[in-house]
Amino acid sequence: MDWEQVREQLEAILNTPVQTTRWAWDAWRRETEKHKAEPGGEGGSLIREGRLLFLVQKEGQEALLLTVQADAVSPVERRLVELTLESRKMQDKEPLSLVNEEERKAGMVGDWLRTQQELGLTQAEMPDALVSQLSLYSKKIPLLLYGDYTTSRRAHDRELKKLLESFFDADMTLIPLTDKEWLILGSEKIMSMDSGDDKEDSDGETLEDRLAAVGYGLHEMLENEWVGECHLAIHYPIMPAKSLYAAVLQLRETMMLGRTYHVGSNMHMPWELQLERLVHVVPEAEKASFLEHVLKRLDVAFDAETMTTLEQFFQLDCNVSETAKKLYIHRNTLLYRLDKFKHETGLDVRTFNNAVLVKIAMLLYKVTKRK
Repeated sequence: MDWEQVREQLEAILNTPVQTTRWAWDAWRRETEKHKAEPGGEGGSLIREGRLLFLVQKEGQEALLLTVQADAVSPVERRLVELTLESRKMQDKEPLSLVNEEERKAGMVGDWLRTQQELGLTQAEMPDALVSQLSLYSKKIPLLLYGDYTTSRRAHDRELKKLLESFFDADMTLIPLTDKEWLILGSEKIMSMDSGDDKEDSDGETLEDRLAAVGYGLHEMLENEWVGECHLAIHYPIMPAKSLYAAVLQLRETMMLGRTYHVGSNMHMPWELQLERLVHVVPEAEKASFLEHVLKRLDVAFDAETMTTLEQFFQLDCNVSETAKKLYIHRNTLLYRLDKFKHETGLDVRTFNNAVLVKIAMLLYKVTKRK
């Protein structure tokens, strides 16, 4: 491997001088042991006298190092250089299988995403050196998968990737984030794979409809064919090279909101959680005050039958006839329940303003009752 070329490439990326030096191997080992408690001390680099030293490779009894001014490199850049050097060293070894190579590259991207989160960043653009690892230059549909299972049933990345590619009959990118969490990236083609020649039926579908179909289909397959219960969030197509980290944050927020406000639902989509997103940021004291003023006798007003009735009523756009059919009850029975709720709370959900108030109150009540 031409390490001089690597040095020049890193110098261009970091926009600061990068030099090479050599240490006695025993001296490097002693120094890394001495400083292993420091950030990065176990990751192939350490700081000595204001210089950041990266291990390139061992050559006989010497350690070949790259050095750079420590304060000129951010923690994220430091980790990226370590990953880049590790990647170069692995390329010099025996060729890995294609599957292992893809896992390694996905792991590098996952490490970068976790690093941004640890730094508390809300926006971060992926370096080109990482984008090129998985060819993330074209539009992708991002999904976040969380396996709601015990650690003893942990799924393996390779098996999951094989299952995804078999389901979609397409190449899929799988990036592990935690032991139970994965980022899945698929091309936009996966939205049209089930359409076939039935173009007439799909003409009226919105982007959200097609994304929902992908999500629900995948979730059903994963629960039946994989390890049981899991949660899945899907988002609009993105350009990973520009917005992969932001998409991960948005997917996690979507899953959190779905699990908080829609207990029992395991498929989460941002366009169905817009009201929940607004409500969630309201301070707890104000939530409690809202419920106290809007609804009296909460436990009576929101018994199980009433909650089910109102949820169906709102889901069907406050249509009395359709709601009665969905609940398998007579229309007059539904009207009786709505009148009873009006009598107990003073709120008639057949009017727009009252329906909005009750919808918000239901979201808050579910959360506050669990607490």
